[in-house]
Amino acid sequence: MRKSGILMPIFSLPSKYGIGTLGADAYKFIDFLKTAGQSYWQILPLNPTNYGDSPYQSFSSYAGNPYFVDIQTLIEEGLLTHAEAEAFDFGDNPERVDYGKLYENRLKLLKLAFSRFEVSDDYISFCNENAFWLDDYSLFMAIKNIHNDACWNEWEKEYKHKNEEKIACARIELTEIIKFYKFVQYKFSKQWQKLKSYANKNGIQIIGDIPIYVAYDSVDVWSEPQQFKLDNDLNPKVIAGCPPDAFSDDGQLWGNPIYDWEYMKKDNYGWWKNRLSYAFKLYDVVRIDHFRGFEAYYTIPFGDETAQNGEWENGPGMDFFNSIKAKLGNELPIIAEDLGYLTPEVLKLLKETGFPGMKVLQFAFDSEEESNYLPHNHIKNCVVYTGTHDNDTIIGWLENSPEDDVKFAKDYLGVKSDSDFGWAMIKSALMSVADTCILMMPDLIGLGSEGRINSPSTLGENWQWRIKGECINDWLAGIIKENTQLYKRLP
Repeated sequence: MRKSGILMPIFSLPSKYGIGTLGADAYKFIDFLKTAGQSYWQILPLNPTNYGDSPYQSFSSYAGNPYFVDIQTLIEEGLLTHAEAEAFDFGDNPERVDYGKLYENRLKLLKLAFSRFEVSDDYISFCNENAFWLDDYSLFMAIKNIHNDACWNEWEKEYKHKNEEKIACARIELTEIIKFYKFVQYKFSKQWQKLKSYANKNGIQIIGDIPIYVAYDSVDVWSEPQQFKLDNDLNPKVIAGCPPDAFSDDGQLWGNPIYDWEYMKKDNYGWWKNRLSYAFKLYDVVRIDHFRGFEAYYTIPFGDETAQNGEWENGPGMDFFNSIKAKLGNELPIIAEDLGYLTPEVLKLLKETGFPGMKVLQFAFDSEEESNYLPHNHIKNCVVYTGTHDNDTIIGWLENSPEDDVKFAKDYLGVKSDSDFGWAMIKSALMSVADTCILMMPDLIGLGSEGRINSPSTLGENWQWRIKGECINDWLAGIIKENTQLYKRLP
C-alpha cells in the first residue's frame, strides 16, 4: 500500500522552554499530519544526547532524553509553577536549540519537580518493569554526576571495573540521585506513551531510529563490556568509522567501540534482542542506521588519528537476522539504512531480510553516472526520501551543488525556475513507485541551509533547527494532502 509521512525531530518542535518536547505542540503536529493525509511521523533517536548534542551518540540506548520531558505538563501536575519554569534561561532564539543553556538549567528545573514528586504504585511498576536497563542507567548517571560528568574510563578503578562492593555502596550513597534519574525516565515514558497512543489513534505510525553502534561513554558499554572488543583496561581495541573515499582522503573516525560479534553469537544475540524488543515498544517502525555494518564493518586501530589504516571484517550476516526473527517475529517493521557504496554481499543480505532500503533523491543527480536513486530506477519495496537529517535541504542542495548536477536535476524534473525546484523534487518523491515516501519538514516550508539538521563530521551547529509555530498550519496541510492524494498515498 502506498503511504507517506514527514520527518520532523522532536527537538525541532516549537515550545517556550528552549527545545521541542512531548507536550502540546507534539500533539498539534500529529493533528497536522492527519490533516495533511499522512501515515507516518519519522523522528530521530529519543535517547539522551552525549557530547556534541547528537542523538546518535547517547549515554544509553534505552533511556529517553530528559530535555523532551514537557515542562508545561509538569506544571499542570503541580510539580512546578510557571514562575519557576520561566526563571530559567533556555535561550531566546525560537528557531535554534541552545544546548549549552539546556545543559546548565534543564536538570535543575527537573530536580525541583522531583523534590515534590510522590511515589505511586504506577511509578513502582514502571521501575520494576524496566529494571533490566533502568537500574544500571540511573546508577551510571549518578556516578557520572559525582565525577563532573567525566567519561566512565576516567573514573576510579573500582567504579570503572564495577567492583561489587564499591557498586553496592554507590547504590546506597547515591540513592537520591539514582531516584532522580528514575523519576525523569518515568515522566518521559508516561508522556511518550500517551503521545504515541494519540498518534496511533489518529492513524499516524511512528518511525523511530536506532544507530547500529552505541557510544563508548555509555551505560551500554560500561555495564556489559564483554559485548565489545575492549582490552583488559576496558579501552577499545578498535573503533568504528569509514574508509577514505572521494569525499574524505582520511576517511571518518566515528569513535564507537566495535561489537564482539563472536561473543554475541555465542549468547544468541541476546543483547540485540533486548534492544530491538524495547525499540518495537517505543516505535511502530524502526529504521536501523548503517545496515551494511551487519554484512561487513570497518575497524580502525584505537588511537589512530585517521581512518586510513582500517580494515573490513565480516559481520554476523543473515545468521543475526534469522535469530532476531525467530525471537521477535518474521515480519519485522524495519527500514534498512543502506546508503553509500553497497557491495553485492550487502545487496544480497538486504534482499534476504526482506527489509525495505532507502532511496534519497539528493544522491540521484550525479551528472557523471547513472544512479539507482533516480526515481525511474526505484522498486516498490523501498522508502524514498528527498533528503535525510544528514543532508542539506532541497533549496540548500540547489544552491550548493555542482552546476552540472543541478542542470541534470532540473532537466530530469522538468524545472526551469529555481522557485519551482523544491516542490518538483517533493512531487518526484511522491510519484515514485516506492511503497513509502518520507518528506522533510524543512523542505515543505521552503527553507534553505538554515533548516539543515546535521552536517556529518562537523561539530557546533548541528541538531539545533527549530520550526516556527505558525509554519505548522492548515493551509500547508491542505497543499500536502492535495499532492498526497494526487499520487495515491492517502491512508
